[in-house]
Amino acid sequence: QVQLVESGGGLVQAGGSLRLSCAASGRTFSNYAAGWFRQAPGKEREFVAAITWSGGRTYYADLVKGRFTISRDNAKNMVFLQMNMLKPEDTAVYYCAAPQDLFVTPDRGSETYEYWGQGTQVTVSS
Repeated sequence: QVQLVESGGGLVQAGGSLRLSCAASGRTFSNYAAGWFRQAPGKEREFVAAITWSGGRTYYADLVKGRFTISRDNAKNMVFLQMNMLKPEDTAVYYCAAPQDLFVTPDRGSETYEYWGQGTQVTVSS
């Protein structure tokens, strides 16, 4: 089992920045890929970014490419999402997730992730 807890959400004006954190506990988190997803009211959960277990490769949704950066600190069992140039359409609950299997290449589909945090709200005002 892997437990994930997100933090760092809040209210920010358009053009501002936020840094989300995901703290992991349980199994050796450094062996797992990790992803960030988001869900806005009335919309389906969508992929935002993912990172391999080593941190060597990252993946981004087109909507956030160039504005968001995913990173991890395996020594601290943490994954981060730095969000810059935020837009009102980035408003959503953001979730950290990890797949069930070790050392897999992260996928953009939420159905491939087994472990989820409770989410953190990000609100961007215009």
